[in-house]
Amino acid sequence: MQKAASKSYEPKQSRLKRTVSFSKKFTNIFFHILTRCNLSCRHCYINPDQHGKQTLSLSDIESWLRVFSAHRKSANLIFLGGEPTLHPDLSLAIRKARELGFGSVTVDTNGYLFNDILQRVTPEEVEYFSFSLDGPDPETNDPIRGRGSFEKCVSGIYKAVSRGFHASLIYTVSRTNIHQLHRMPAMLEKWGVKRLFIQVIGLRGQSARSPQTPAEGLQVSYDQWLSVVPNVAETAARIGLTVSYPKVYLESHEPFFCAGLEADNYFIFPNGRVYRCPLCEDYPLHSLQIRENRLVKMPPINEKDLFDLSIPEGCVMNKIIQPHNICYDSQGVPKYRVACCLLKEEIRPPLIGSDKDCIPHLN
Repeated sequence: MQKAASKSYEPKQSRLKRTVSFSKKFTNIFFHILTRCNLSCRHCYINPDQHGKQTLSLSDIESWLRVFSAHRKSANLIFLGGEPTLHPDLSLAIRKARELGFGSVTVDTNGYLFNDILQRVTPEEVEYFSFSLDGPDPETNDPIRGRGSFEKCVSGIYKAVSRGFHASLIYTVSRTNIHQLHRMPAMLEKWGVKRLFIQVIGLRGQSARSPQTPAEGLQVSYDQWLSVVPNVAETAARIGLTVSYPKVYLESHEPFFCAGLEADNYFIFPNGRVYRCPLCEDYPLHSLQIRENRLVKMPPINEKDLFDLSIPEGCVMNKIIQPHNICYDSQGVPKYRVACCLLKEEIRPPLIGSDKDCIPHLN
């Protein structure tokens, strides 16, 4: 379960926990400009068989950006990979996005910051560099993300902050690192990071596909998630961070909403596939395709046909892909429902409410 809900705003006030509502008022574009990466993270969701192996040319990036800038000028754009800083023309793509009127531009990175990207763009052009790190030390992080990746990422954070960029951090929680999550807030405050995105190990990617690391061996339980994550989020907010994390589990009184119906999110891959639901990305269920620089609707059956389905368990795709996520009582009734993977909880520190603190996020 990954990625972000549509962004929304509330008045400045004291620290506030809220569920970020889906909204069609805001468009979020998650643009994978390549699938190549220098790391091989255990929970990587990139699937070259479904997402493509090509690196998009700058002319293709510009043409595809035009497709979505025409849809809504103020859309929030997140450049992803693979590792997007491996693309030699990322800085030019960022500049072109600004020229086309995108409301914000974020770059998700593993921290290696290839091609001198920090020297080739300015803080005025990039709202956030969002760094992925899965532990407070090399002993926790590196077995997940690769040897040396902790030191490299922390170095990248320092470089970005010292140059005036806003930095956020993505921590993907699994059974291998949830016990270390509580150490992160103080470290992020020290590094100058402004936002923390706590994610849960997803249904997609290597963890879901590999028999060596099955998803059920990495995913945290209902009790683990609720006993750790909200408390850490509160701690982080008390020291000045804005924290977002997946809702994951719905309370009995909370209705289920699907972002595919209620929000305006697009997940673009180098082979031209465009998904509205990230859980569908491992399958040829994309509802849209970019062809000859036009956005074309795909015929049934695709992800869109699943969005209208209603089941007691909540998310249909979660039930299809990973039924062991659900527990049932003796009458066969689900004990809880799994929320849409894009539904987020957010906690802000006092007096936080500016645009730069409302950037949508992936992972």
